[in-house]
Amino acid sequence: MKRIWNGAWVKLLLIALAVVVAGCGAKTASNEGGAPSTGAAEGTEQAPAEETAAAEENSLAGKKIALIMQLNIGTFSSQYIDGVTEQVTKFGGEVQVFGADGDLAKMASNLEAAINQGFDGILIDHGQAGALEAGVKKALEKNIPVVAFDADLNVPGVTVLQQGDEKMAEMTLERLAQDAGGKGTIVKIWVAGFAPMERRQIAYSAFQQKYPEIKEIAAFGSASASTALDTQAQMEAILKQYPNKGDITAVWASWDEFAKGATRAIEQAGRNEIKVYGIDMSDEDLQMIQKADSPWVASAAVDPKDIGRVQVRYLYQKFHGDETPATVVLDPVFVHREQLPEQPISTAELSQYVEGWGSSEQGYADWMKDIEKQ
Repeated sequence: MKRIWNGAWVKLLLIALAVVVAGCGAKTASNEGGAPSTGAAEGTEQAPAEETAAAEENSLAGKKIALIMQLNIGTFSSQYIDGVTEQVTKFGGEVQVFGADGDLAKMASNLEAAINQGFDGILIDHGQAGALEAGVKKALEKNIPVVAFDADLNVPGVTVLQQGDEKMAEMTLERLAQDAGGKGTIVKIWVAGFAPMERRQIAYSAFQQKYPEIKEIAAFGSASASTALDTQAQMEAILKQYPNKGDITAVWASWDEFAKGATRAIEQAGRNEIKVYGIDMSDEDLQMIQKADSPWVASAAVDPKDIGRVQVRYLYQKFHGDETPATVVLDPVFVHREQLPEQPISTAELSQYVEGWGSSEQGYADWMKDIEKQ
């Protein structure tokens, strides 16, 4: 009897020990890798990898973005801001615009303010290295990513977008030469001190060498809060200097604000035989080009909303830890009145008539779709 009892006792001890070991093993497996216990009920399955990834992406929601602008004038700028705001909102963030009215010192001050106010990311629109470089480097030191558009910046870690400015200038100048038969007299409206303008000037210089029988008889241009009005006044003065039909063949305007002013001056003077070739495109620009008797006949551009969207995407790539290029060149398209319908349209409809306009997928990573859904 004693032996039987002792044997039974040993068996009971072995069974109890087996239960304890099994329980410890289960706990070890559930916390593999040092992860804390979730306290989930027994039998609950772990979230699939896709849900875990989505949760990580969701951490990018709620970002505060500062948009630092050198100039905020005209419909091009307003549509560009719309593109920035639209894409940031889709990602669950918010945007604050800092305008500088063309004042580089104020732009630098706005950049400093955005850094000190703790914005998560910074977008820059135009500007020059002398005014911005110190602030940009300070932002990077504070782990605030920066993406610029048409800014004269060359700072490691900063991605800079540009519109393919030489290509845009070449497109419009070649059409001007074609329409003029390779000879004539033109007015150039351009301003120094802006990175995109300097690139457009390279194409203009090549154009002058290629078409020596097309003579530049006047050149002017300045950037301010009233660029279109100032351009109109200056163009009116030039028209008085050259009052006869045939004195001026065409106007090459390196910015849509220049094209607007020149077009209005020519229309008011009744000199619609003078053709205007511009750069950039907004809804207002498109309406002017669509007018059957408008001097403004063509422009080369990138959709301003697309510029804003693409710029935001590269900023969020930086948030996500993706590798981003130092320079991103956006592909422009050429728009001529002959491509357009008689009824007025907006730039939102332009893709129906001009191949390549709008709906750019540049910078749009697959994981961004999950953020937009959330």
